[in-house]
Amino acid sequence: MAKKVTLFTLQTFGATGGIQKMTRTLGHSLYRVALKNKWRFELWSAYDKQTDLMQQYLPPACFKGFGINRVSFVLKTIFNPVILDVAILSHVNLAILGHILKFINPHCQIWLVAHGIEVWRPLSFFKRALLNNCDKVICVSNFTMQQMVSRHGISEKKCVVLNNAIDPFMQLPHAFAKPEKLLRRYGLNHDDVIIFSLTRLACTEQYKGYDQVIRTLNHLKTKFPQIKYVLSGKYDQQEQIRIQKLIDEYGVKDQIILTGFIDEQELAEHFLLADLFVLPSKKEGFGIVFIEAMACGLPVICGNVDGSVDAIRNGELGEAIDPDDLDQLSEAISRHLQNPLTADKRKTLQNQCVTYFNEHDYMTKLERLINE
Repeated sequence: MAKKVTLFTLQTFGATGGIQKMTRTLGHSLYRVALKNKWRFELWSAYDKQTDLMQQYLPPACFKGFGINRVSFVLKTIFNPVILDVAILSHVNLAILGHILKFINPHCQIWLVAHGIEVWRPLSFFKRALLNNCDKVICVSNFTMQQMVSRHGISEKKCVVLNNAIDPFMQLPHAFAKPEKLLRRYGLNHDDVIIFSLTRLACTEQYKGYDQVIRTLNHLKTKFPQIKYVLSGKYDQQEQIRIQKLIDEYGVKDQIILTGFIDEQELAEHFLLADLFVLPSKKEGFGIVFIEAMACGLPVICGNVDGSVDAIRNGELGEAIDPDDLDQLSEAISRHLQNPLTADKRKTLQNQCVTYFNEHDYMTKLERLINE
């Protein structure tokens, strides 16, 4: 019998955060699995408008964007004539919707995707009730699964670890030269050694670890006079002031380049520009940016206290360090920079990363879960 599957999301196409990226890949993979099996699949988004759809991921017929019209989103769910077999909620904030779907159709499988900090905290009554009543919790990393079990008492049998996959539409490089246009844009030289971080720079999220990198630069610049730190991502005014104070305090103004937001189309080029990606975060649910960097052949240093270790396969692909230990961070960066990154090393790392985090395997796991 043809299955009917709907992915319910808060926002998928109108923003570029990690959860949105993951959801786009999840939607595309479910669409392809549905085509293969002749199932019915749709993606419903509470906050996206219909015009936000990126049609390389889904055809318009499979997408419903409600443009922040929450009443319409809920009413269409209640009066949807299609009786679903599987409803996948992309975020715990959709808990109420999950309860409605289960009440309307008790036989519908309700799955929740658990990412990171949104479930690593005390939850409201309705969210806790959803965790207890849903049929599966899809955890993006082993760390997130451990948090679900230890914090919320969810049975391990209900949890499934499904690591994120590389966006199928990310343009991966075939050659590994540093882009001349970016060297010119940022005033860099070919002999500069470049470390790179890409994340949201928000005053409310001071756990990403880029401030730790800034603190190590004063020491690192004595070893590597040509070191530069390219720090990218959208920032708010309060965080910009804090970062500037750190730069002044540690005397590394000449070493740091703040780029602000970078367009997705230039993402791979920024990974090619760098010699090392560093983000010693403490609260990554998985860290899509790590597999994006490695898929472009860029070595990674991450933190060892969150879901980042899944992205580097527990040290097989990258290096995890204690994000609070500045000496360990400095030593790890030095060790990488003392061994020049060649095109062959980049290609090998790219191949290893793509072997583990490709969409084909991701789709196969999804298909198996739905068929179960």
